[in-house]
Amino acid sequence: MEKRSPVVGIFGHIDHGKSTLLDYIRKTNVVESEAGGITQHISAYEVVAKDGTKITFLDTPGHEAFQHVRTRGANVADIAVLVVSGEDGVKPQTLEVYKYIQESKTPFIVAVTKMDKPAADLDRTKQNLAESGIYVEGYGGDVSCVPLSAKSGAGIDDLLEMITLQADILGLTGDPETLGEGVIIESRVDPKRGISAVAIIKDGTVSKGTFAASGGALTPLRLLIDAEGVQVESLSFSSPVQIVGWDKLPVVGGVFKTFLKKDEAVEYTDQQPTTNNQQQNRGKDLGEGVITLPLIIKADAAGSLEAIENEIKKLSRERIVPKVILSSVGSVNENDVKAAIATPGTLILGFHTKVDSSAAALAERSGVNISLFTIIYELTDKVSTLLTEKEPRIEVEEISGTAKVLKLFSTAKGKQVLGARVLTGKIVLGNNLKILRRDVEIGHGKIKELQQAKVATSEVGEGTEFGTMIESKLEIAPGDTFEAVTLVTK
Repeated sequence: MEKRSPVVGIFGHIDHGKSTLLDYIRKTNVVESEAGGITQHISAYEVVAKDGTKITFLDTPGHEAFQHVRTRGANVADIAVLVVSGEDGVKPQTLEVYKYIQESKTPFIVAVTKMDKPAADLDRTKQNLAESGIYVEGYGGDVSCVPLSAKSGAGIDDLLEMITLQADILGLTGDPETLGEGVIIESRVDPKRGISAVAIIKDGTVSKGTFAASGGALTPLRLLIDAEGVQVESLSFSSPVQIVGWDKLPVVGGVFKTFLKKDEAVEYTDQQPTTNNQQQNRGKDLGEGVITLPLIIKADAAGSLEAIENEIKKLSRERIVPKVILSSVGSVNENDVKAAIATPGTLILGFHTKVDSSAAALAERSGVNISLFTIIYELTDKVSTLLTEKEPRIEVEEISGTAKVLKLFSTAKGKQVLGARVLTGKIVLGNNLKILRRDVEIGHGKIKELQQAKVATSEVGEGTEFGTMIESKLEIAPGDTFEAVTLVTK
């Protein structure tokens, strides 16, 4: 067994500086290349600390839509860095991520970012952490806390040193002589290379010429790519690796193993439960009067697809629900458009993906709507707007006021003049009425005239006595009550 370098997950609330921190460590600029400055994929980077220790960093999305991707990150990481802004303190996603870190029993370090900002306050942030049950050194706990600035680089070396120290305490080891295995952290369909997956090697060495298997997916290892995008012959534990050429899309979060012989890999896949990455006709039985908005979703990566489907589920309404009839990784193709034609009213949503020219031509001829997005909340906003537009409208009766009849003055040809008092709400000229006797509805009427203190008025409010002429076939008596009802379209 040899010493193994740590795999470190960077977790925290959106816009608290996770990607900017990694940018500084890697000396690249990832944030500007991400749509809207939001990390929307889990990524893995390998860096070397001052003492020569290699560290593999996982950058995880902060946006709440990518909750499951973050959870997998926490399960893959040996050490977690919980990023908290020195300006904003603890936020809901900070606590959500802290919960995952605790559940996965991952050792963690708190990094307080944005310390270069005038509003940053380290003591206030530590106090805020303590109030949220996260106890750092000096504030009732033993969790290391490193203040830093991802802009100036102040405190970055301290963070790397703390990570290597924590790794030494954990005593991470691996066997370089054994066949490599690890965890799939992302998978996607590349138009040129086919199906590829990014994985973290947790033990052993992954080498070209062997075979990899994950769940029901299999590939001969002809092309291995390291964290820098360079083709390599082999990679060992803790390194990120891109494995290209799978026969199926490996499940994100699944374990992968390598084998010397194809037969062994095939035997392993045969023993795994099968999963279908292209799911169809999902959705629970709908209640009476509930309609569906059929959707087809295409995304560039499995993690994104999962996040989008989870967000869309949250948009269901009482009388209309979004229903994903088809979803898969890859570009929008002719089969997707044909599926949309088969289910009229289907919208095709693409996330960080393209539309095949043949699919675009067929969609235009058939009137199928394809919408492409690079930011997840813009996609969900579109679905929400469509649900509002297509939701069935119904007319419901609402009671705007009630009144009690005090005195009957006259009756003539279905019209009755009487005095009453408003009990609740207001009574308005022209209101339709439900007439009740001893709380039982006995008939209907309509307010034709309305007076207060013998002066004509358009409405009377709660507690007011008034005179009115009611049109009704029913003989109204003192002590009866009536409810003013209006039809409201919802």
